[in-house]
Amino acid sequence: MKLNKKERVDFILKKLEELYPNTPIPLDHKDPYTLLVAVLMSAQSTDVSVNKVTPALFKKASNAKAMVKLTDQDILPIIKTVGLAPGKAKNIIALSKILVENYKGEVPNTFEDLESLPGVGHKTASVVMSQAFGVPAFPVDTHIHRLMTRWKLTNGKNVEQTEKDAKRLFPKELWNKLHLQIIFFGREYCPARSHNSSQCLICSKI
Repeated sequence: MKLNKKERVDFILKKLEELYPNTPIPLDHKDPYTLLVAVLMSAQSTDVSVNKVTPALFKKASNAKAMVKLTDQDILPIIKTVGLAPGKAKNIIALSKILVENYKGEVPNTFEDLESLPGVGHKTASVVMSQAFGVPAFPVDTHIHRLMTRWKLTNGKNVEQTEKDAKRLFPKELWNKLHLQIIFFGREYCPARSHNSSQCLICSKI
C-alpha cells in the first residue's frame, strides 16, 4: 500500500533519525570564518577534497585579518586541487577584506549580509546560518534535491522550489539536523547512479 505524503514524511523522519542520530558537520572548521571559507570551497567539490586542503590554508591564515595579508596567488597553490580554485581564491581574499572593513573581521549572522559577500550564494549562507549560528535553514545540495524528487516531495524543477517544499513539509526545529541526515543518506544509500529503489531503505517503503 502506497503511503500518502504525510505518511511518507513521517516514515522518512523516523528512518533518518534511526540511521543518523548524530550529525557531525562534514567540513572541518573551528569557527564561523573557517566554516564560511570551507563551505565556499565545497561548491562543485567534495567535502573530502576540501578537508584535505583546509589544514594548510588555515595554518597560513585562519581568520579574515590574517587572510587579507595574502593574495589569491598566495593561497591558490594550497587549494588548487579543489574545483574552480582560481575563482574561489579570489573570492576568499575579497570577502575577507569586506569582513575586515565592514564587520571587524567577524562573519555576519544574517542571510542578507552573508549573501552580499563575494562567492557566497544562498546555499552557502544557509549552511553558515544553520551550522555556525543555529538559525533554522534548509540548504539544498544535489543530494537533497535528488532525494526530495525521488521521494515525490517536490516536483524537482529547481533547488529553490525544493527548499520551499522542504521547509513546508518538515518541522522547522528539525531543519538544521535533517538536511545533514538527508545528505548522509543520499551518499550512503541513495546514490544518483546504480540506485536500486527496491532495495533502498526508504524508496522501497514509500
